[in-house]
Amino acid sequence: MPDRPEIVCICGSARFVNEMRAANRELTLAGVIVVAPGEAADVITDEQKSALGSLHLRKIDLADRVLIVNPGGYIGETTSREIAYARAAGKPVSFTDPV
Repeated sequence: MPDRPEIVCICGSARFVNEMRAANRELTLAGVIVVAPGEAADVITDEQKSALGSLHLRKIDLADRVLIVNPGGYIGETTSREIAYARAAGKPVSFTDPV
């Protein structure tokens, strides 16, 4: 194992929570540190949604690379912003499905 494991930030639509969990599990078992979107069981306020979005951008800052979980090639508005943010920060971005 390297001195510091790779850090990967998972991004994707909340509709793909199960797929993101599977990617998290697979990466973790491969020795990768994973940062992923926060999950909320209940409906959240617009203020909370905004705060979670800002927090997720900080997670991208921490990562060595970003993995977009996009079954069927789907990329929503928020994920598109996260991709643009990651690329502007010089982070490599990969996708689970062709775009």
